[in-house]
Amino acid sequence: MELRSERVEATILDPRHGFQPAPASFEVRWDPLTGHTARILDKSNLLPPSDFDLEAFARETREGCFFCPEKVFDVTPKLLPEIWSEGRIRVGQALLFPNIQPYARHSSVAIYGPELHYLPLDRMSTKVVADNLGAQVEFVKAAQRYDPDARWSSLSANHMLPSGSSLFHPHTQAAVDPHPTTMQVLLAGVPEATIRDYLDTERRLGARHLGNSGRIEWLTSFAPVGFNEIRAFVPGAAGVGDLDDSLVEELGRGLSAALNVYAEMGFQSFNWALYGGTVLNLRLVTRSNLKPLYRSDAAYFERLHWQGMVDTSPEELAERARGRFS
Repeated sequence: MELRSERVEATILDPRHGFQPAPASFEVRWDPLTGHTARILDKSNLLPPSDFDLEAFARETREGCFFCPEKVFDVTPKLLPEIWSEGRIRVGQALLFPNIQPYARHSSVAIYGPELHYLPLDRMSTKVVADNLGAQVEFVKAAQRYDPDARWSSLSANHMLPSGSSLFHPHTQAAVDPHPTTMQVLLAGVPEATIRDYLDTERRLGARHLGNSGRIEWLTSFAPVGFNEIRAFVPGAAGVGDLDDSLVEELGRGLSAALNVYAEMGFQSFNWALYGGTVLNLRLVTRSNLKPLYRSDAAYFERLHWQGMVDTSPEELAERARGRFS
């Protein structure tokens, strides 16, 4: 498989050097699966690490939090008994309930735990992450048993306000619906043989391949959709409902490893999404850090041109993260 890229050269008259001609360049890459493009700018510091006191802000947001133990059982809804007889799903500390503002025919919220209002990324352990994933997988399976027409499923997370979360208390979300999202349609249209060819190519090249954790392949994205993108593919699984307990544990181990790397890099906000298709796959990106005046990392390139613009190459990220997945 060809991984297409092109370096674009530019020249400016630079006031920092007496308005003499100064060269500049960036790289454009094409994703081999969906065809979307990304621009990689060298060392432009578009997304600086955090210097924000997240723990102090956590204390400010603690009072009245809907997901903390004083309120969560009184103010969160319950699942239909036909889906889950107990109304809510518990796996370890994780607690799952329906989204009070549904955005799919069946949509859920799973908190890592009522007591875990403050959960920095260096505390994202395998068990904490896997228990949350396990609750969401149980929900997806139960919803699809109840409603076979809702065959499209995904798990996703907005972590911290810059990622799109409306609440500080960390949580994940699931959607089970008859209608796919745009990205689900794109990914479902990629033949399994093409995905296997892509993975074989990345394993052979080695620059972005992070490792195989057992049944899951981990790599950094050749053409990222966002900053510091890490991807995972689960050959043999086509949807969230295909995950068994051992795969949930393996996925939780890899996700927690990736989030720990993000913490080391100085980031505390992220998005991830796990999509079904011909092959179940995950995308994980860092987002802008929380502070009073911060630069949003979603600008016109990302939102209106559907083109990622990042300042760290996938190869640099792989060098930093690879030891966690080998």
